[in-house]
Amino acid sequence: MTNRMSFETALDEVSTGSAGGAPFLIAFGLSLFLTGAISFLLSEKAAARTLLFQGNLALPLAFWLERRMGTGKMSSDNPLKILSVQLAMTQILALPAVLIAYALAPWATAGAFAAIGGAHFLPYAWLQRSKTYMWLGISVSAGSYVLTMALEEQSFAWVLFYVAACYWTATPLVYRRAHALAQTHLAIAL
Repeated sequence: MTNRMSFETALDEVSTGSAGGAPFLIAFGLSLFLTGAISFLLSEKAAARTLLFQGNLALPLAFWLERRMGTGKMSSDNPLKILSVQLAMTQILALPAVLIAYALAPWATAGAFAAIGGAHFLPYAWLQRSKTYMWLGISVSAGSYVLTMALEEQSFAWVLFYVAACYWTATPLVYRRAHALAQTHLAIAL
């Protein structure tokens, strides 16, 4: 006889194990902020290329933070394990849009990147059961669009600073919720 995990427990485990996604918001906020800061020292194309590869800094940092902030790895029998990985990888499907922006107007790469990142957060409102992700997705996408259209060639760094600020504003909200869930489960277990 197998012990099947309830759907509610599976969702809770996704949230608590990932610290609500806070480690990724912290790490990617940092890498985007740094990319924006160094963009003032680089050519337009070099800055856009840096943006394309900033995840090489952010992802290992995010995984390291997740191990420190989360409650542990997801159970192998968690039915949402594969879905959570697939949701994390969805933005790769939109990479051609960022590459087109890079080819046509490198300064617009930040806006395209932010729009895709913002849309990427919408399913997390359901997976993490947090409206913060819905508002984060809308804010990142709409705000970066407005900045890109208003500032045009001067928008690159400001879009990245804005996105980093959005990520860091959402971080305590999603982390607090995941931490409260973890405390609830700990209290129930005792």
